[in-house]
Amino acid sequence: MKYTSIHINDRSYSLPLGPKAVICYDGMDPSYLADAAIRGVSPHLSAMAERGFYDSAHSAMPSFTNPNNVSIVCGAPPSLHGVSGNYWYDRATGEEVMMTDAGPLRAPTILAGLAEAGVKVAAVTAKDKLRKALAVGLTGAGLPGIAFSAEKASTCTLAEHGISGEEAQAGEPVPDQYSPELSLFVLDAGLRLLGSGRAQVLYLSLSDFVQHAHAPGAPESDAFIRAVDRRIGALLDAGAKVGIVADHGMTDLSLADGVPNILYLGDRLDARYGVGTTRVICPITDPFVRHHGALGGFVRVHILSGLDHGEVRDFLGSLPGVQHALLREEVCRRFDQPLEREGDVAVIANKGVALGTHQGAHALDDLAGARLRSHGSLAERDVPFLVSHPLNAAYRHKARTQQLYNYDIFDFLLNGTRREEG
Repeated sequence: MKYTSIHINDRSYSLPLGPKAVICYDGMDPSYLADAAIRGVSPHLSAMAERGFYDSAHSAMPSFTNPNNVSIVCGAPPSLHGVSGNYWYDRATGEEVMMTDAGPLRAPTILAGLAEAGVKVAAVTAKDKLRKALAVGLTGAGLPGIAFSAEKASTCTLAEHGISGEEAQAGEPVPDQYSPELSLFVLDAGLRLLGSGRAQVLYLSLSDFVQHAHAPGAPESDAFIRAVDRRIGALLDAGAKVGIVADHGMTDLSLADGVPNILYLGDRLDARYGVGTTRVICPITDPFVRHHGALGGFVRVHILSGLDHGEVRDFLGSLPGVQHALLREEVCRRFDQPLEREGDVAVIANKGVALGTHQGAHALDDLAGARLRSHGSLAERDVPFLVSHPLNAAYRHKARTQQLYNYDIFDFLLNGTRREEG
């Protein structure tokens, strides 16, 4: 039986009639695109916006890398797939856990569904921390897909990644993890896979190193946007329909003199309730310390004693720099979070404020940029949503009448750009 669509996580997706590429342009705050478009830095992105479809969408919360990449490939929020951070506190074991594998994922991906239906699918990421989650049901014993990272391209194997290290590298050096070349490697790999016929659907997830280090309009930002834009043009020239979203935006979290504007919640809680009564978890934490020093705009507080949860919430909510302090059930309801991975109190910062644990616990000296630039709060929730080709009438109506999320991009690209019947 020949399938024409798949059904994944309560949505149907039409099988592609031609090549498709979804790009997660990591950290691409809408301000970068607006600045680049005004100054003519990104002609292909500007053409996509003018001839296809462009709007602002919401990211999943918290506005971090792992929850949003997984949301995009599942077409669903964290409450369904279970990945709500890069890092969390395991209530059962009392251990802090960094997501480096697929363990938390509890929903199938669109990528795996397409591959099972016979579509050639490849996922290429900048950072290996995402690769195992994206590869579930796509690569491994008896599975037909490809999934690898630029960071670990040289160690790829057919058994685990669906591609050899030699083919993944294609004679190119593996880029430094703190460089714009890491993202460009991803796009170049996607172009090779498309051109060789190894993939019909691509998921390409970039790194936000440049945006963490440089504001819109900086020479380094311009150079990176130009380089990405050229490769997007090459994908379009190769006949691909392209969808682009970001996993989160990016804002400056420093004071006027350049000093990071940090509210250390662990210190405040210790001073009020005593050391050891609470634990602050920064779910932005990942192996890339030079990006953000584990500082962002969303943290989870676990109460390890008999403290009244509502009183702790009220105390945290009263602190200057805090936009919201929400009890576990409320944050899950408002922001589609999985209950089992949520803290007792979730804290969301005001724009321009970073939330940390304890003074001296964050690697501020290692930051790549002169100023702290990061994400996680509602201020970084708005992201660009671009489709290279015009939408059909049903999806134009959907875009006008519903809140767009970045995890709608596969729906819009696979279903919304098909010709209308009749």
